[in-house]
Amino acid sequence: MSPVTEQLLSSALALPESERLELAEALLAACEPPPPDLTGDAWLAELRRRSAEIEAGQADLTPWAQVKRRVRGRLEDR
Repeated sequence: MSPVTEQLLSSALALPESERLELAEALLAACEPPPPDLTGDAWLAELRRRSAEIEAGQADLTPWAQVKRRVRGRLEDR
């Protein structure tokens, strides 16, 4: 790890937990590849398929609050 990175890490670890989590989320989001182009026949077909599964009660859905708690828990365990 470079000296600059070590200094950044040291400063980040001194932040309150909530701010460290926000920083971690922002850093992870910056590393994600750009979202795919949501146009075209293949995406439309996938959206229709998923929508049909939800309407038929066949999709296993997870509430956003639960997903967010799970992600935050994983970040805290690092």
